[in-house]
Amino acid sequence: MAEENKSSLDALSALCKRRGFIYHSSEIYGGMPGFWDYGPLGCELKQNVKQAWWQFTVRGREDVAGLDATIIMHPKIWKASGHLDTFADPMTMCKDCKKLMRSDQVKDIYADQKKKPQPKIAGSDFFCPYCGGELTEPKPFNLMFKTVVGPIDDPSNVAYLRPETAQAIFAQFQNVLATSRQSVPFGIAQMGKSFRNEVTPRNYTFRSREFEQMELEFFIRPDEAVEILHGHVVTLADNPDLDGPVQDDWGWEVWHKYWVEQRKKFLNAVGLPTERFVEYWQKPDELAHYARACVDIEYDFPFGRQELEGIAARSDFDLSQHQKWSGESQMVFDDPLKQSAKKLDEAARKAFIEKVQADWTSRGKDAAAAEKFCLDLFDGKYVPHVIEPSAGVDRLMLALLCEAYEEEKLVDDKGKEDVRTVLHFSPKVAPIKVAIFPLIKKDEAQDKLAREIFTKLQKKVNVMWDVSGAIGRRYRRQDEAGTPWCITVDAQSVEDGTFTVRERDSMKQTRMTYGEFLDMLYTALEF
Repeated sequence: MAEENKSSLDALSALCKRRGFIYHSSEIYGGMPGFWDYGPLGCELKQNVKQAWWQFTVRGREDVAGLDATIIMHPKIWKASGHLDTFADPMTMCKDCKKLMRSDQVKDIYADQKKKPQPKIAGSDFFCPYCGGELTEPKPFNLMFKTVVGPIDDPSNVAYLRPETAQAIFAQFQNVLATSRQSVPFGIAQMGKSFRNEVTPRNYTFRSREFEQMELEFFIRPDEAVEILHGHVVTLADNPDLDGPVQDDWGWEVWHKYWVEQRKKFLNAVGLPTERFVEYWQKPDELAHYARACVDIEYDFPFGRQELEGIAARSDFDLSQHQKWSGESQMVFDDPLKQSAKKLDEAARKAFIEKVQADWTSRGKDAAAAEKFCLDLFDGKYVPHVIEPSAGVDRLMLALLCEAYEEEKLVDDKGKEDVRTVLHFSPKVAPIKVAIFPLIKKDEAQDKLAREIFTKLQKKVNVMWDVSGAIGRRYRRQDEAGTPWCITVDAQSVEDGTFTVRERDSMKQTRMTYGEFLDMLYTALEF
């Protein structure tokens, strides 16, 4: 989004509704806060974002398998993961107007209300930003949506809509491992709906109650296993080549940095330049208790810098928790590890155990547990650690819309000023790839040839047919939709088969053959 348009979402949201990207859910009944519907162009953009992520993360690699799990799962999964006990936001209520809001967002809501009449009180967090009334003390509010499975509304039948897609991956880890012909290190990816009963859904589609996630759980050997296998562990201090092939001797911090770089490459590929987002490394006191590192990739939205996606090194916490609560082993057997461990004599094994114990106790872990962990390693067994890149489809879509939106000032040959509204989408995610126009609607030869081109391209990408209005007006409609190319069939086309290709961003027009255009199209869509 051009800098002069950064201050407000008003123009963008108006365009999104007018052109069929995003609608308020249940709008004819007054709408539902935190829920959004995607129109004809919006659902195409969404599908393209998901397909791009899947191609980049799963199909473009040999070490990642896919999963599509159910939205409702056994409630013990959420007990094991900690969601039942800790997945909560601090909530406060105004004693006067009864509005609910997250207590940690009261300051931000004050800022959002600047354009509206403010209550004549001090700008304190202890007062309602809507009416100035007194707020209740913050209380934790669990964000999971409850439901009942079966015909009887009984506590024993309570279940939950999943608040994230990751836990299903952990719960199905052993099944995927057994059936995918993969071995550690490898990943399991999933895309799908998640639900969080946000106290204060806000900032357009950024914080919604129903949203889609794209998550990868990439399972790696513990560093201690890598040391047994290779006699060393590669760390970031070794300056590993993260652009080359992955290496078997990488430690967890290298794998973590590798996936940070992979996510940045993906964002670049779908249209977010590196200079437009920030890589924020969480400080030790900001990390979850089980996390060894976490990077938030943040984008400067019109409402401020916010997290776009996160890449966390989660140790073996998740699989270990499910092993504990389910009673089912989540260990893997690693034969190369066992064979390497056999080469260690008693003295080497003892020294290794002591080294691991010293490391674990320095981090507040149990020495006896460290010894058992080492003995399991000598048998070729361990619970894998995991690196988790987690992204939101809706947040990424909003970032792409914000980045693409521009109100471009134009001046024609006669000095007349005009404003062109355009969405500069990458061709990889653009909802419509090509628009086809016969220059003269009533010219049968032009119409026939244009239809032939349309029909051929329709089998390859999403294309639009438009014969309504002057050619300039048709171009502008496609600019607002973010269509990268418009093909115009004219009298010369009928004679020699070439046509005019108008490029969206430069507005440059070039005559091409169908084959030449197809080559350009495929090149632009490649990852």
